[in-house]
Amino acid sequence: QEQLVESGGGLVQAGGSLRLSCVTSGFPFSLYYMGWFRHAPGKQRQFVARISGSGASTFYADSVRGRFTVSRDNAKKTVYLQMDSLKPEDTAVYFCAAAKDPTVNALVYNYWGQGTQVSVFS
Repeated sequence: QEQLVESGGGLVQAGGSLRLSCVTSGFPFSLYYMGWFRHAPGKQRQFVARISGSGASTFYADSVRGRFTVSRDNAKKTVYLQMDSLKPEDTAVYFCAAAKDPTVNALVYNYWGQGTQVSVFS
């Protein structure tokens, strides 16, 4: 059974950093693109970043490019999201997800984690 478990969320002051982790099991991790999404109250779910199976290719939403970095460790079946220079508007529940194709469309992602809360105060 496919499992994705996020961790690393928390409460942080604006300008601070957090590192999210997503540990996976139950599917061939290195063959999947891994994405990060976020969902803030009253807003639609938003694509944040994705990384190719090998880790060689990454893509970011304009709102986080230059501040967030996605990476992965295929040996550990884990994907990471390093978040620097955090802003209050980054406050959301962050989800990791797995897809066979490179996309920003959440509907294409096959497997999802339960999410981790990130709260940024000014």
